[in-house]
Amino acid sequence: MKILVAEDHVLFREALSSMLKQIDGKNEIIETATYAETNTELENNKNFDLIVIDMALPDNTWEKGLSLIKDKNKKAKIVVLSATEDSRIIKKAAERGITAYIPKSLNPKIMQGIMKVIFAGGTYIPVSALSSAGSPKTAHALTRRQNEVLNLVAEGKSNKQIAYEIGVSEATVKLHINALLRALGVTNRTQAVITAQKQGIL
Repeated sequence: MKILVAEDHVLFREALSSMLKQIDGKNEIIETATYAETNTELENNKNFDLIVIDMALPDNTWEKGLSLIKDKNKKAKIVVLSATEDSRIIKKAAERGITAYIPKSLNPKIMQGIMKVIFAGGTYIPVSALSSAGSPKTAHALTRRQNEVLNLVAEGKSNKQIAYEIGVSEATVKLHINALLRALGVTNRTQAVITAQKQGIL
């Protein structure tokens, strides 16, 4: 996969590129630090599969910058990184057709998990920004067993490992996971862990 990483903070950019290489050593990473550099790179190369971009690059507004990027490479998936977790901004970004919106405050392991989901063809938008009710669900929505399964999911354990630890079948584990995903209002394990951490359940 050919990936463009646009981030003006050198240490964060290098760490991000390293993480993407760890996920798949075949990934080809090109780095830029501004919207101008990013647009120049896109003019010279139309073959990027993924663009990972910091929303707050210094030389343009994110709305204009994102529009220019999408115009220059319509086929690439776009992942937005941001220190902002304002649901209104997240919704605006999502409306522009991005593949994912990742808060920079996330634990690096969780961020890596989200990127794996994206590589596999998935998407990620923080569930808090998509909630029509506008209020997050609470820990009371989970049963004791669901909380137990959630903690094991957060440790990165597979369904088989969870089944062994709590003494049930893998099919039962799948039922518990599906139930806790519905309770948290999310669609995958990574989102469940992130949402649970934000709500203080984990």
